[in-house]
Amino acid sequence: MRIALAVEYDGSAFCGWQRQPHCHSVQAELEQALSKIADEPITVSCSGRTDTGVHGLAQVVHFDSNAVRPLKAWTFGTNTHLCKQVAVHWAGEVSDEFHARFKALNRSYQYRILNRGTRSGLHADKLSWVIQTLDEKAMHAAAQQLIGTHDFSAFRSSDCQAKHAVRELQQLDVRRQGQLITIDVKANGFLHNMVRILTGCLIRVGKGEEQADWLLKLLEEGDRTQAGMTAPAQGLCFVQPTYPPEFGIPDFRAMAHNPVLDS
Repeated sequence: MRIALAVEYDGSAFCGWQRQPHCHSVQAELEQALSKIADEPITVSCSGRTDTGVHGLAQVVHFDSNAVRPLKAWTFGTNTHLCKQVAVHWAGEVSDEFHARFKALNRSYQYRILNRGTRSGLHADKLSWVIQTLDEKAMHAAAQQLIGTHDFSAFRSSDCQAKHAVRELQQLDVRRQGQLITIDVKANGFLHNMVRILTGCLIRVGKGEEQADWLLKLLEEGDRTQAGMTAPAQGLCFVQPTYPPEFGIPDFRAMAHNPVLDS
C-alpha cells in the first residue's frame, strides 16, 4: 500500500529535510514516528528537499507499507509521536504510480522579509530582515524579466548537483503589506539555493544598488559569482507541490486559511 502525506514543519529546529548521520533532520523525525504507527521501518520520499532553517507548509511525501491502518492513524497517530515542530495535516492512499518527487508538476515557495528599522524578536526564525527601505515595485518589475524557461546557472549554488540549470519559472511576484514584503515563487523545479539567490538579487534592486535590467544580464551571462548574496534561510518556506488531478492530492492552500501565508 502506498500512502501520501502533507507535512508542515519549522525548519529552525532541524538540519534540513534530508536524513543525515550527524544531525537531526525532518525526514528522520517523520520516519521514526511513522515506523511506530506501522510497526515496521518506514522510509519516505519527499516532493522537494529543504535546507537547514527552511520551513515547510505542505511538504508532500509518500511511503510504502504492509501495515493496514485507518487514515486517521497516519495523521493523528503519527502526530502523537512527532515533536511539536512537525505536524501531518493530511493522509491518503494513492496508486503505485504516484511519486512525491517525480510526479510533481511544479513547486511553490514563499520568502518573507521584515522591512523596518528594527529586527523581530517574536518572528526571528520565520522572517528575514532588511533595515534599508526596499522598493517592492522595482523588485517586482525586475522579477518579471525572469519568467519563462531559461538557464538559471547564475542563480544556483556551487554545490548544486543538478545535471542542468534549465528551469521553467512560472511565478515570481513581489508584494508589500505594511512592513512585510512577500515573494511568491513557482517553477517546474528548483536548483540548490535558487530561491534564496533570486531573493538576494531582488533585495539589491530594492535597495537601489542595481537596476531592473541587471537580473536579465545575470541570466544571460550565467555567472553565479556576479549575482547577489544568498538570502538567509529563515525567511523561506516551501509552500507545496502540485500534481495531476488523478492522484487526488489536495491543494493545501485552498483547504483552509493559513496565517503564515495570508498575513
